[in-house]
Amino acid sequence: MKTIKKDIQIDIEGIMLEGNLVIPDNPAGLVLFSHGSGSSRFSPRNNYVAEQLQQNHMATLLFDLLTKYEDAVYENRFDVDLLTDRLLAVTHWARQQNNLKGLPIGYFGASTGAASALKAAAKLKEPVSAIVSRGGRPDLAIPLVAKVKAPTLLIVGSKDTQVITLNKQAYEQLAGEKEMKIIEGASHLFEEPGKLEQVAKLAGLWFSQHLSPDMVGHNHTGTASEH
Repeated sequence: MKTIKKDIQIDIEGIMLEGNLVIPDNPAGLVLFSHGSGSSRFSPRNNYVAEQLQQNHMATLLFDLLTKYEDAVYENRFDVDLLTDRLLAVTHWARQQNNLKGLPIGYFGASTGAASALKAAAKLKEPVSAIVSRGGRPDLAIPLVAKVKAPTLLIVGSKDTQVITLNKQAYEQLAGEKEMKIIEGASHLFEEPGKLEQVAKLAGLWFSQHLSPDMVGHNHTGTASEH
């Protein structure tokens, strides 16, 4: 079986969301990408991470949480509740697809997308298996963060001092297995040479560890660490 790459449309109560789905041979899980404010399925940073995850036998779904008309309204980009509802709906859609059904699901969230990933994880009846936040705003998911059981990795750049503080606030409230990685010399967008590669490697290891079937539901409390 070869890698499947599809441009898809997801119907959410009559609203069509555009997405890019990639399914490698024998996928170990599916990672849904929840983009940050003003970003889309074409985000070069998230596409780079997705390509690395695909090499780790992870299916990936990058999709637009907002239509182009909704995105034109600036306030929608920061409407975490709206973004959360869209992520929940797409998660439900993915679980109904024959070629994805039964795969453990992970969330990769960036910026405000990290908040929607955590809020969605807290609300799901059938939980996701792992979450990774890149330069995210998990503090925007407080107080629901305390209900997240999925193993959660928070990745922040050392130069992004304000976001480090906000991540630590959310980290303290996470109840399940958790880890916080601070990438030395990286700013908010991890644009410095080699820094996004570090993000992708950390995310790949986290999802590979927690999306394998025997890890589903296996949680324990972790500790923050700085690298």
